[in-house]
Amino acid sequence: MSSQISTNLVPSQHGNTSKESRHLSKFKPSFWGDIFLSSPSQMEMGAGTQQEYEELKQEVRRMLVANTDKSSQKLPIIDAVQRLGVAYHFEKEIEEALEIIYHDHCNHIEIDGDDLYTTAVRFRLLREHGFNVDCETFNKFKDENGNFKESLIGDVKGMLELYEAAHFQLHGENILEEALSFTTVHLKLAESTVDYPLSTQIANALKRPLRKSLPRLIARSYISIYEGYGTQDENLMKFAKLDFKILQHLHKKEINKINRWWKDLDVATNFPFIRDRFVECYFWMLSVYFEPHYAIARSFATKVICLISILDDIYDAYGTYEELEIFTKAIQRWDTNCIDQLPDYMKLWYSETLNVYKDMEDLMSKEGKSYRVQVAIEAMKRQSQVYYVEAKWLHENYIPTMEEYMPIALVSCGYWTLTMSSFVGMEDSITKETFNWAFNDPKIVRASSTICRLMSDIVGHKVERERGHVSSAVECYMKQYGVSMQEAYDELYKQINNAWKDINEEFLKPTAAPTSALNRILNLARVIDLLYTGEDAYTQVGESAKTSITALLIDSIPV
Repeated sequence: MSSQISTNLVPSQHGNTSKESRHLSKFKPSFWGDIFLSSPSQMEMGAGTQQEYEELKQEVRRMLVANTDKSSQKLPIIDAVQRLGVAYHFEKEIEEALEIIYHDHCNHIEIDGDDLYTTAVRFRLLREHGFNVDCETFNKFKDENGNFKESLIGDVKGMLELYEAAHFQLHGENILEEALSFTTVHLKLAESTVDYPLSTQIANALKRPLRKSLPRLIARSYISIYEGYGTQDENLMKFAKLDFKILQHLHKKEINKINRWWKDLDVATNFPFIRDRFVECYFWMLSVYFEPHYAIARSFATKVICLISILDDIYDAYGTYEELEIFTKAIQRWDTNCIDQLPDYMKLWYSETLNVYKDMEDLMSKEGKSYRVQVAIEAMKRQSQVYYVEAKWLHENYIPTMEEYMPIALVSCGYWTLTMSSFVGMEDSITKETFNWAFNDPKIVRASSTICRLMSDIVGHKVERERGHVSSAVECYMKQYGVSMQEAYDELYKQINNAWKDINEEFLKPTAAPTSALNRILNLARVIDLLYTGEDAYTQVGESAKTSITALLIDSIPV
């Protein structure tokens, strides 16, 4: 895609077509070229390899269900299984083991004498799986003055686990705030004094803790770290490598298929003004769910996020206000009869969007789940409505208050629509009640959307203002409260931090929705943390996007 946009490439039938009426941006072209267009070579998965895979899986399962003298002895194996990315095979076994560990913890069995490492790992794993374990368990590591003991500094592995545990904090858990500050300072000092692989593990954690990290990227990194310690279980190591290899091959086949759909749209010709980011969109949805049984869900959600990205750029970067008014009304009607009144570039988006949703509806209706697609359609309609509100604000040069801005911006960021779309192809545990719950703006969806909106606004608002863009949360907050840009940043980061605490609270049992649904929402927040920390890696084709996509979809796992 050329970075020099010409309005002549996309003729309009309505409104003023001069450059002055549009807010064009010189978006960088796609970084990937046609690398994902060639079919991946066939993976050698003969009968022997398949048998070995199943035997290794059974060996890992036996480790998880084996009897132990103390329930806490299961913690390292559960932790390794999760970090290595194979926990999706053993959800029942892990849950049952953690039930026993939680029971022993609540009944003060084997608590006396627990070291920092064991206490922190147990706390983190139990919190992650929804058990409401009390953070006061860490009080035993404080001195008579209420500070964390200086003697802990020498226990680097324990400090690292306390740091990871602190990211599962809820509102008002001051001891975990203190733990986070304490461990961050001392881990930064320890990073350069310890050997590999612990040094790498610390560096990874300081950059992005487990709670905010994408499961596939954790697995990709931890395979080498786990092996580097030299104490790994060989069966688990072999299984993790083979599982990663199998999944990577599956994902390469998926992106190849979706790439052909993207090519058929001929984006360079039909939408030369957009961000050509189909690879990043697939990575986004792969991050939301990587498991094989979500292949259909992932394909649909990838097409939806691609279409939202185009729609976003139509409203933000190309459509005139008059065109957008007609376009928004047409989308609300969701009818092929509306197409003729649209400019050519809008016609293509509209017809392709109707096709994508119709194909998924045909698939879901066979399972009696066509209602799911109808909810997703309503979400897309709302997406266009809020984009139009923002276009109206820009057209009128209006800076809204935060109270006006946030309800619109939390939908326009796309995460509410993507949440609904990600549920469409999922398993039967996602019911009509789940969709109704998600549609009505529950706390966890609002929190994920808040993280998305505010992180995006913080890193992108300066560039967007240069080309003409609706005011971001930064400008809205600065104007409303008469503060500096840095003061606005500080406040928005506080709101982001609180949103993570909201997400942690929503995972505590009993949950308002199936955990499988909550995990999609959590992973959406994790993608934003990866792509929008310090840069807009989506729009600007940043390093975090390039290195992550290369690690998961290009580079082979070391054997």
